[in-house]
Amino acid sequence: MSDLQTCMKTMEQYLKARIPFISIRTAERSRALSFIAQLSTKLNLNIGYHTLSQGMRDISTNRMLNEDRSVIGGLDYATQKIGQLQNQTFVFTEVQELEDDTRMARQLQDAVMLATETGGAIVVITNNPIWGPLQRLGMSIALSQPNEDEMLLIIRDQIHPYRSEMLIEWGDSEERQAAAILAGISQIEAENVIATLLANGSIMNENLKELMHAKDKIFADISGIERVVVREDYQIGGLDGLKLWLEANRQLLTADLRERGIRPPRGVLLVGVPGCGKSLSAKAIASLWNLPLYRLDLSTIHGQYLGQSENRLKEALSTADHVAPCVLWIDEIEKGLAGAIGGGDGGTSTRLVGQFLYWLQESLARVFVVATANDVSKLPPELLRRGRFDELFFVDLPTESEREEIIKIYIEKGLKRTISHELLQSLVKISEGFAGADLEAAVRDVVKQAFVKGDNSITDETFINFFKNVVPLSQTSPEQIESIRTWGKERAVPAGKINEEQTVHGVQRLSGRKVMV
Repeated sequence: MSDLQTCMKTMEQYLKARIPFISIRTAERSRALSFIAQLSTKLNLNIGYHTLSQGMRDISTNRMLNEDRSVIGGLDYATQKIGQLQNQTFVFTEVQELEDDTRMARQLQDAVMLATETGGAIVVITNNPIWGPLQRLGMSIALSQPNEDEMLLIIRDQIHPYRSEMLIEWGDSEERQAAAILAGISQIEAENVIATLLANGSIMNENLKELMHAKDKIFADISGIERVVVREDYQIGGLDGLKLWLEANRQLLTADLRERGIRPPRGVLLVGVPGCGKSLSAKAIASLWNLPLYRLDLSTIHGQYLGQSENRLKEALSTADHVAPCVLWIDEIEKGLAGAIGGGDGGTSTRLVGQFLYWLQESLARVFVVATANDVSKLPPELLRRGRFDELFFVDLPTESEREEIIKIYIEKGLKRTISHELLQSLVKISEGFAGADLEAAVRDVVKQAFVKGDNSITDETFINFFKNVVPLSQTSPEQIESIRTWGKERAVPAGKINEEQTVHGVQRLSGRKVMV
């Protein structure tokens, strides 16, 4: 996809060369017409443009050329002028049914053939494919939505005229951050968002958070991925290694790193014991970074027809690019890609893996992926190679200190009080081998009784009895859990607590790998 300056330069070359047919692939008609009008003045060309609402008009003066508003009428007028005069150029903005061999495509093909003889040019602005024989008569240009540099100019054009009339706290840094946030939406959408802020009578630094919510509303009815509502009170007990990594990389997601030649953080893969906070981590990251959270369910991607699954995944990932910056959560990724090992689905899962990895490596959008997995044996090896994700973390069963922290969080949230240190230590010892979900379940039972029978009914024995009633997964499936723990300790960075002796000169050495802090 080209940026605006590249498109203008390419379009200028095509007009000078008198290419008979030019298709501009874009969803932003007004943006395309704007730069064509600039080229009309620069090259001293008389260019007519057609819309269904206004008919055919001169692009420089807006003078009416032909009152027939139908596409057929506009095309007849253009064909007549191209046959009579040299170097005539006409732009059509709302031509339908050009994807296949239709009457409209044939009629446009005839007009282009005539333009070839007289030095004329027909330009079509569309976001749809063009019938092959017609497209081969000319050239194509792809105009993408504004990139960060263009978005920065749009923002400055919108707010600078008001700097003497109202309080605008944004400086250069805030304007660039706003441009990074709004990149991916159209020019008119960005102008509407900024106009909404100006309507408040001032623009403050905290309004940057509003830009993310405004952009999220634009893509409220997206397909392929599901919007997840994120609360602001998500808390993660333990996982200090993961927290340190997130804090170190937080500002890189919206920073302009192009001069450094590096891309924003791409994401993390969380593998480990079920029920230990992997899914909760995705929600907490979105809450911590003040980013919208979207969930990609790979199980819903699979279709019954050949190529359907791949197209659905492509659309979903493209949507994620448009809503960026955001957090993309892929829960239990191994289930959606299970067929990539051993086959059995005609190669669909293998193709999905390839498509996903290509996007993961090549996309420049600020999409931070949080993928989780329980059964690591089903993960394709190429997904685990360094460079795919920024880091591979192993989420283990919580240690004593982590269980203490998790229990306190759930008790304070559910009962709105604390418990004695002695009782807390007893619960920590009873909960040896518990996952975070097991701890939550035990405390939840206590909270239920408090709600039904009253807070006064809760004693130390109540806590101890409910904790003893829990049978954790580490006891019901010990072989499975031990297999997961053995794999994670050897091949991934621990997401849990980091010992002081592991820290050497600012680099934490974990399982033979390094995490900069």
